[in-house]
Amino acid sequence: MIRFSKVEILYIIAAFLFGLTIMLAALQFMFAPPRSTHTITANKPKNLWPIESIDTMKYSRDMAKQDLTDGSYALGANRQMARIAQTGANYVAIDTPYDAEFLPVMKIWVQAARANGLHVWFRGNFSGWEGWFNYAPITEQEHTAMTKQFILNNSSLFQDTDIFTSCPECENGIHLNIGDQQAVAAYRSFLINEYNTDNEAFATIGKKVNNGFYSMNADAAKAIMDKATTQELGGIVVIDHYVKTPEELLSGVVSIAAESGGKVVLGEFGAPIPDLQGNMTEAQQKDWLDQSLQLLSTENDLLGVNYWVNEGGSTALWNQDGSPRSAVSVITKYYHNNF
Repeated sequence: MIRFSKVEILYIIAAFLFGLTIMLAALQFMFAPPRSTHTITANKPKNLWPIESIDTMKYSRDMAKQDLTDGSYALGANRQMARIAQTGANYVAIDTPYDAEFLPVMKIWVQAARANGLHVWFRGNFSGWEGWFNYAPITEQEHTAMTKQFILNNSSLFQDTDIFTSCPECENGIHLNIGDQQAVAAYRSFLINEYNTDNEAFATIGKKVNNGFYSMNADAAKAIMDKATTQELGGIVVIDHYVKTPEELLSGVVSIAAESGGKVVLGEFGAPIPDLQGNMTEAQQKDWLDQSLQLLSTENDLLGVNYWVNEGGSTALWNQDGSPRSAVSVITKYYHNNF
């Protein structure tokens, strides 16, 4: 029979307890829930919509030929992105053309978005599609091939969960007659082919980007996005929808969702558009936006919103000097889900 001294017994007990502590720590590590890779602000409520975006078209596209040598353009992009991020937006729409000439501009905007924690909704196009900046026209086949090559050549631009639209309001480039059923059928085939081609390109570069999101005005969407086409294009319909009243904005979303069988995203909306709502005071713009977002918050088929535009247009949220208009407090309230 083996006998142990009191000292030896104490060592054995201590060793046993130490081993038990290590084992319990290991089990806790193995079975603990995985940590999020994202920084989560304490007590930050869940987003009201998965996509909460603000558009930068008046600068990221319309001023894309501005001289970049003095650095002021990059500083302006960073200031705009910082203001957008403060609203609680999780996406920013960047509309810079996809032509090689504009790639340095695109990189400025994308880098500014990343620096401010924003996902990017790419809402540009090739300039030849609608004749921007005096570019020569391109065909549908050229557009698809060029878009594929753009994705393959610029994988560093993209991050997982970004959104990529190769052709916003694409029907404008071919002057589609939505009353011509044969033309509509051909156009559907073009969109589906481009969507599938782009998905393959993103798979090739290993990026999980939300592809498609082809925005259309509501009339075009009703003619083009039947249930079969909507399903082929990812189950999402994006409408650029400018209307007079908040009630019309909601009813447009509801009717498109019902007719298409898909989820709806407001690719563009905002006020005032003088031809629709007339000229608004700051207070009137604020009230219109508040009423609109309140109504939209009740619609389960609305996947996201992209307010048009941050600066430079009649619907702007910020003045030219960067000072916020009253509507900024409204969009911040809803984007922080604190209403």
